[in-house]
Amino acid sequence: MRLFKPVRTPCVGICSTGIGDSVCRGCKRFAHEVIDWNAYSHEQRLIIAQRLESFLAQVVENIIEVVDAPLLLQQIKHQQILFKEEQNPYCWVFDLLRAGASQIRDLETYGLRLQPAWRDASLKEVRDAIDQDFYALSCAYYERYIEPGLPAKTR
Repeated sequence: MRLFKPVRTPCVGICSTGIGDSVCRGCKRFAHEVIDWNAYSHEQRLIIAQRLESFLAQVVENIIEVVDAPLLLQQIKHQQILFKEEQNPYCWVFDLLRAGASQIRDLETYGLRLQPAWRDASLKEVRDAIDQDFYALSCAYYERYIEPGLPAKTR
């Protein structure tokens, strides 16, 4: 018998698939993934979670550098930020910014540093840019790899 940790739903409670979006603006899953989530096997859920994690980590890394991951982990736990410890530390950064972009004064206390192109941006702007780029990357993947394989009547 194989034991595994269940994959939690990526839902963040802001679903736009109900209004016709092919990619949810909240969790960045595809509409059919949102609809079918409860019917998916552990392996199917894991594939989706890994795709979302890789997209988010890629986007965050373009904007923020994790200089000290152990310090980041310590601070996130100390601040009682909801996050998934099994994920890439770059995903933790987004969880941190969602929880407190307006309250963070010094990223270095979290083991983080803005990439040079973002040094003059507020952390709210950084958080919003990450969210927009994450959504754009999910949409681009959907349009390139998923939509062409869908039957014409479902597009």
